[in-house]
Amino acid sequence: MAQVVVNVMYNAPADPEAFEAYYFGTHMPIAEKIPSVEKVVLLKGLPGPDGSPPPYYRLTQIWFADAAAMAAGMGSAEAHAATGDIPNFATGGASVMISEVG
Repeated sequence: MAQVVVNVMYNAPADPEAFEAYYFGTHMPIAEKIPSVEKVVLLKGLPGPDGSPPPYYRLTQIWFADAAAMAAGMGSAEAHAATGDIPNFATGGASVMISEVG
């Protein structure tokens, strides 16, 4: 079975410093409680070679062993708490894409 990744892509926030403080100080401790997670990868966008802004400010990858593990983890109360928290700091909005590794 293929690993499944939940990708949360954050648009540029109104206040990057406030975003970072909340993201690491409040949101990630909530998100770290999601069950069945194999690993979490945190990425921050950089300007393109021409200096253009990145398409996303930040990307969070939440890795699961397979689709069943993802369904169990993302269906949990802990995942609902994490997803419900996103509007508290993601002033630029966020998108989610579920992907299969391979």
